[in-house]
Amino acid sequence: MVQHDALDRVFACLADPVRRGVLIKLGDGPATVGELAGPAEMTLTGMKKHLRILEDAGLIVTEKIGRARQCRLAPAPLDEAMAWISFYQRLWTRRLDGLDAYFTLRKGDDA
Repeated sequence: MVQHDALDRVFACLADPVRRGVLIKLGDGPATVGELAGPAEMTLTGMKKHLRILEDAGLIVTEKIGRARQCRLAPAPLDEAMAWISFYQRLWTRRLDGLDAYFTLRKGDDA
């Protein structure tokens, strides 16, 4: 059940456009809270709330460096979400391939 809770948190984070934007920005490298808040046109307090949610989901890691708080990606939860998506992608591909084969056979029987 814990794995599902973690996956739920990851997908909940990805559902928010601000948090997706943060993850995209951090894909280019670490950034401070201020660097993340600026492009999002958001207050530091507002951005910190989003960052706390991302950190709780394990998607980012923050650390205090001097007076600034720096954020960086923690890709493991995204890897787990991608594995979940890939499993179901393969499952549905096999099912659709089987359906295609069925209709191809039926089409041959009608000829």
